[in-house]
Amino acid sequence: QVQLVESGGGSVQTGGSLRLSCAASGLTYSTYCMGWFRQAPGKEREGVAAIASDGSITYVDSLRARFTISQDNAKNTLYLQMNSLKPEDTGVYYCAASYMPSFAHCGAQYPHDNWGQGTQVTVSS
Repeated sequence: QVQLVESGGGSVQTGGSLRLSCAASGLTYSTYCMGWFRQAPGKEREGVAAIASDGSITYVDSLRARFTISQDNAKNTLYLQMNSLKPEDTGVYYCAASYMPSFAHCGAQYPHDNWGQGTQVTVSS
């Protein structure tokens, strides 16, 4: 049903920028939560940012100043603009999406059911 495909990852030097994209298909939910997650080598997957169907946005506090999540509904695409990248930002970045009932909150750690395959981001010092 729901398919998510990430792109835009790559290798950059410290201080560089990347813009990740997530093309979504089959997302027919009237209300939803979508987000970006990342997993560094040897660490657990963690939420980065989330955006709900009503436009509300949530960031992990430590990344708020450097990362920006946005969406283009006409293209069914989710974006993550990453600036001033640091070596600790290195990891596989995933996008995720879920139906979000009215009683739920679309936060950065939302327990999604639908995941993309991920895109590698490497930041060299």
